[in-house]
Amino acid sequence: MLQVTFIRENKEAVVSGLAKRNIDATTMIDEVIALDENRRNLQTKLDNIKAESNSLSKEIGNLFKSGEVQKANVLKEKTTQLKESTKSLEQELNETADALTELLYKIPNVPHTSVPEGNSDEDNEEIYREGDIPTLFEGALPHWELAKKYDIIDFELGNKITGAGFPVYKGKGAKLQRALITYFLDKNTEAGYTEYQLPHLVNEASGFGTGQLPDKEGQMYHVTADNLYLIPTAEVPGTNLFRDMLLNESELPIGITGYTPCFRREAGSYGAHVRGLNRLHQFDKVEIIRIEHPDHSYKAFEGMIDHVKNILKELKLPYRILRLCGGDVTFASALTYDFEVFSTAQDQWLEISSVSNFETFQANRLKLRFKNSEGKNELCHTLNGSSLALPRVLAGILENYQTGDGIKIPDVLVPYTGFDMIP
Repeated sequence: MLQVTFIRENKEAVVSGLAKRNIDATTMIDEVIALDENRRNLQTKLDNIKAESNSLSKEIGNLFKSGEVQKANVLKEKTTQLKESTKSLEQELNETADALTELLYKIPNVPHTSVPEGNSDEDNEEIYREGDIPTLFEGALPHWELAKKYDIIDFELGNKITGAGFPVYKGKGAKLQRALITYFLDKNTEAGYTEYQLPHLVNEASGFGTGQLPDKEGQMYHVTADNLYLIPTAEVPGTNLFRDMLLNESELPIGITGYTPCFRREAGSYGAHVRGLNRLHQFDKVEIIRIEHPDHSYKAFEGMIDHVKNILKELKLPYRILRLCGGDVTFASALTYDFEVFSTAQDQWLEISSVSNFETFQANRLKLRFKNSEGKNELCHTLNGSSLALPRVLAGILENYQTGDGIKIPDVLVPYTGFDMIP
């Protein structure tokens, strides 16, 4: 959530920045400023009335002590009127504050200055590419055919149990999945991230804290009886570990990692591009999350990018990095880089990671602050990244490592799987 002070002091920059998202925010920003002005005026009136009421109460006490009962009773009537005014003003102030907060929840983060203009993923900028795209043998198969041929993932069985988008991993497919999870976690903890096991459901406050709520696109699964939400990513419970916290500057930076299943309705996703593991309702992901000092968050962001690069180098998968344009960057993010791996059998790039800096947007919602060197409270910066999302990494491994004799296992994963080939 944007800070009202920032909006008030940088109105033109906020409107200009949100225009990169193809949003004309002029009316909303004007309304925010007007509501804030009204809120501050009401607060001033309320403070003045309370001060007057306190002053009168003291005077009334002195009048009673000195025997001037009639004068005291006159002032008591005035304090009764002031109490009524106080009650009315408090109600109006609360209603104004609620309207302001509700409006602020609807305004996305202002994109970083480096974010390019654009309307969709077609306008994202490729900024880096590494790895050779392998030449597959004649008769090479896409991963969903490989999964069936080698009996390692059963999409039909998942459809029977639950529905489309809930695959069943079996045999060496399940072991490869587990190996990837452990490998990712080991890489993250070696880099200094503390591992957490996190809840898979969150409450409403957690969803609002990281910007998943209000759920404008209806992509979260909602357990209505308990008003809980299945997590779309470990970012939600992981970042909410620090909700309503005041940290010491010496505690920063904080880095955590965790593996969770992720649940997304993926409403409106149809067509050949969502076949197999390309898009699922339930999938596994390992996440990295950082709580940073504002002065250091973009250096940390580059460090997260390098960390994911290193993992992909070890897996020897061809990948590229995209800087997301204003029309594609997520609601809460100021800057996002997407990693995509090349799926050779499908002849297309598949997104496998997003690394984002939210600056103070989430921290303001979370009330996540630190006490700086001057003793003042300051909002932290929050960052997160997939390290990595498993389905498309697995799809890339199956397709890029297939041979006429079977599917090779990347060397770095062999100690985790215990086998070097799915024959």
